[in-house]
Amino acid sequence: MIKILLVDDQMILAEGIKSVLETCDDFKICGIAADGIEAVSLVEKTKPDVVLMDIRMPNMNGVVATKRIKEIDENIKIIILTTFDDSDYILSAINNGASGYLLKDIGANALIDAVKNAYAGDTILPSKIAKKITDAAMMVSSDKEIKLKKSFNLSDREVEIALMLCDGFTNRQIASAMKLSDGTARNYISSIYSKMGVESRAAAVVKIKELI
Repeated sequence: MIKILLVDDQMILAEGIKSVLETCDDFKICGIAADGIEAVSLVEKTKPDVVLMDIRMPNMNGVVATKRIKEIDENIKIIILTTFDDSDYILSAINNGASGYLLKDIGANALIDAVKNAYAGDTILPSKIAKKITDAAMMVSSDKEIKLKKSFNLSDREVEIALMLCDGFTNRQIASAMKLSDGTARNYISSIYSKMGVESRAAAVVKIKELI
């Protein structure tokens, strides 16, 4: 049984999601929170496996709540409920431990599958959201890109990935955002390490931050 906590300040929407999820025998809704503060409190009381988290809420938004919940239990899977204009929050949510994103107009079956996949450890990134992450990662000044290219002889794709490493993306998140296989993403990262003369992610990030 997968225990799910719903977090949304629009109660009608939350009740609708609850109704959809309760059609699956594998799910149990353990609570509904109206904001991030209540969500953190309910997490401590109900110990959910998966949290469906709205991002724009009063008192405490979904990004901050995600960070607090992951501090309580890093094994809880948190899926952000987002709309197309929430791209400013995406990188922050990833860095704070979100497992992925769902658009609020998602269909019932897709919602159920997404919750199951997140619980299994998958990263949930609809294509339009993945594109926003890619675009956000690419929104760096040409000066930073030129410095990385000249200093380490990185390709354009390697520059993008190096900046994502610096922003705290995991290998799987990089693969999802860039639409690469996990193996291809690892190969790019290994090439970056080689060109930088380092053997670890931490060392690569230190070099990147020193440069840019």
